[in-house]
Amino acid sequence: MSWFKRIFRRRHLYDELGEELREHIEEKTEQLMRLEDLSRAEARRAALRAFGNPSLVETQSREVWQWTRLESVLTDLKLAFRRFGKSPGFAVTVLLTLAIGIGANTAVFSVVSGVLLKPLPYPDSNQLVSLWLNAPGAEGLANFQKGLPLSASMYFTFSESNRTFQSLGTWTADRATVTGLARPEQVNIVLVTDGVLETFDVPPLTGRELTAADQAPNGQKTVMLSYEYWQRRFGGDRSAIGRTIIIDSQARTIVGVMPGGFRVVDHDFDVLAPFAFERDKQVLAGFGLQGIGRLKPGVTIAQANADIAGLLPLWMDSFSNGPGSDPHWYERWRITPDFHSLKQEVIGNVGSVLWVVMGTIGIVLLIACVNVANLLLVRAEARQLELSIRAALGAGRGRIARELLVESALLGLLGGALGIGVAAAALRLLVSIGPATLPRLSEISLDAQSLLFTFVLSLLSGLFFGSIPAWKYALSGVTVSLGATRTVSASRQRRRSRNILVVAQVAMALVLLICATLMIRTFQQLRTVNPGFTDASSLQTLHIAIAEASIADPRMVTRVENNIADKLASIPGVTAAGFAGQAPMEGEGHGWNTINAEGKSYEGSPPIRFYNYISPGYFHALGTRLTAGRDFTWNEVYDLEPKIIISEGLAREEWGSAGAAIGKRMQEDTGSPLIQVIGVAEDVRYNGVDEAAPAIVYWPAMIHSPYLGMFAVRSITFAVRSSRAGSQAFLKEVEEAVWSVNGELPVAAPRTMQEIYSKSLARTSFTLVMLGIAAAMALALGIIGIYGVISYSVSQRTREIGIRMALGAQKGELRLMFMRSALALTGIGIAIGLGAAASVARLMRTLLFGVSPLDPLSFAAVPLILALAAAIAAFLPACRVAAINPVDALKEE
Repeated sequence: MSWFKRIFRRRHLYDELGEELREHIEEKTEQLMRLEDLSRAEARRAALRAFGNPSLVETQSREVWQWTRLESVLTDLKLAFRRFGKSPGFAVTVLLTLAIGIGANTAVFSVVSGVLLKPLPYPDSNQLVSLWLNAPGAEGLANFQKGLPLSASMYFTFSESNRTFQSLGTWTADRATVTGLARPEQVNIVLVTDGVLETFDVPPLTGRELTAADQAPNGQKTVMLSYEYWQRRFGGDRSAIGRTIIIDSQARTIVGVMPGGFRVVDHDFDVLAPFAFERDKQVLAGFGLQGIGRLKPGVTIAQANADIAGLLPLWMDSFSNGPGSDPHWYERWRITPDFHSLKQEVIGNVGSVLWVVMGTIGIVLLIACVNVANLLLVRAEARQLELSIRAALGAGRGRIARELLVESALLGLLGGALGIGVAAAALRLLVSIGPATLPRLSEISLDAQSLLFTFVLSLLSGLFFGSIPAWKYALSGVTVSLGATRTVSASRQRRRSRNILVVAQVAMALVLLICATLMIRTFQQLRTVNPGFTDASSLQTLHIAIAEASIADPRMVTRVENNIADKLASIPGVTAAGFAGQAPMEGEGHGWNTINAEGKSYEGSPPIRFYNYISPGYFHALGTRLTAGRDFTWNEVYDLEPKIIISEGLAREEWGSAGAAIGKRMQEDTGSPLIQVIGVAEDVRYNGVDEAAPAIVYWPAMIHSPYLGMFAVRSITFAVRSSRAGSQAFLKEVEEAVWSVNGELPVAAPRTMQEIYSKSLARTSFTLVMLGIAAAMALALGIIGIYGVISYSVSQRTREIGIRMALGAQKGELRLMFMRSALALTGIGIAIGLGAAASVARLMRTLLFGVSPLDPLSFAAVPLILALAAAIAAFLPACRVAAINPVDALKEE
């Protein structure tokens, strides 16, 4: 007999078996009537005596071909569904509680899986390595960079002489202007050397990829498109391959399109273009390239570090910084490779945030399971007479425990099934409120791994909250006299289990509430930090880039930028306008170099400082105070006067105060021109309000450098102060003002400074919102737990209350008795929760700002609030004592 028939045709088989047994007994009856001349009744009794117990025979016959354990489990499931149908309120309450808890955990797990657990979407991504260098001797670099990037000369040395990489290359992200397709457009461009696409090993969707031939300095100018840009600008037309587009005033031929979703490490792009470096013209400096490599099979990152470390002397011997320079000067920086996996590069430190969120949502589910366990304890207590009868009839403890566990597991699985719908909705919410800087955002989905997680979590949750009543009422052998009634006052032993669960709920709720309060306090501290600019909502920013192929003369570039600033300043409602190479908190790469104060000696090399290039009026537009000295003038800019403005932190570091810095001079290298300090600006938090303000040197928008020659900053961000900032009408006037100077310049990334400022706080806001939601859910579940226990206690102790009232107890005293019980449980939970919260808060140290993990205010206020909420939750059911009539209470027993 096939297993299919055994399982799904059981009823039909049972009916056939019963019919055969009846026919056999009937035949025996007829035989006895015929042979021994007995009446039908006597013959039937004799047949039954000869045959034995028909029910027992039928059961034994079934066991020959049935799967006993499976049959028993299926029976338990059927009984469980029947009980749910008889108690729909209980079933709905439990299923909704579990659906919310499991769904929230599944949604957060999907984010954790998509960001942290899944491999990167490249073939053999475990072989991919991000190439960064460590330079402990380069003082000041760590203030605004996570490490030392590569230079073009390093790329040539490493790619040509390494023994541990299959391929390696360098790349950088930038902006470029595309003209000729429609209106001028600024696009995200990634410039790559040979080896980058080979390292990723992702073939183009159509056309070909960039090759070594495309890197020839005087070769054909080529470009590849991202799938999204190809769809947006060319409608997915494959005939776009071979067409020419104008990028930064240079004609480039489209040779291929990358597949949808492809990113260069963690950067979205519109176009990919080759660097086309001239090897013979490269110098040692120019540390601004990000590197990526694919390790050879079996090679470790430590071996790759050692291999490249051995090439650094070759790099210094092969290149220089120009005639008369010391090629081994960089030995002072003590440069060493600091390679790490590409996945680590992409993820960064977001893992700490996601695991904290995952942990807090997990605690919410644990509290929900404890609530459900309390409900099941009450339900099992109501069934105690039934369980005792079954035990008296021969049901073993294991059999009863299995029935209870099957019912609980079924609740867990059904709650998980509903939780998938909750997870889908919650996942959309998480992705929408998640910070834009969250890596791999496009890879987050409710996939098979998430569904498997849901199944396992649902099953474990069901077994967890079901094991408590199973142990209490089945495995521990607790029974009740068959003659006892159901309204016997609850014993101290029965209350103990529910009280322990309430204590656990309160402790876990306290942990989440304290964590959420710490994040609220962190957010408050961040909002009090002076970012170095004022009235962010009235400050409009926009980005403009002037390509060298468009305007080669640096003086003309500066003149165009000056004219645009004047046009913007003339718009009605604008009070100030200026520009800089980089605005605060934009997240762009920093310019930097070593610079030293005149007459001051340093151990090793002079400290590295962040460079920014600004126009006159930029500080006024930004709302940045000049704490000493004055701003640049346009005459000084055009006359190339060697003058700079420095940040207040740099002034204090070099000369002790802002005022003492005025008139002092600095120089980039021994023998280079001395530059006079004419002003000191207040510190600006360029890397976000949670990061220290870097020491900054502000250069004029156009300078003459011994290294760069005549230089004008070409990629700039304008700051325009106006009460109309952010409005569509104002943005239209801004565009018209720019195009009145040069109609080929696209106006890109128009945002208010408030948007940029809020984005810098996005990760903290996201963590705060998630912890806040978790804490609110935990508080609600905790209050419900306390309310439920006190309410049930009142209902079960009705006779005791009646006796107490008959003996003279006042209703107020009885209310206070139940209130004391609730507050005692809450106090124990708070004491346990405070210890747990202290440990958890230390793990959150990296997420906090300006707040101690053991913040006294948080650890004092939250327990008081939780105790007050518990008192209110207990007061409501305790008030029912007043409605109890002692005579009726005694009659009930």
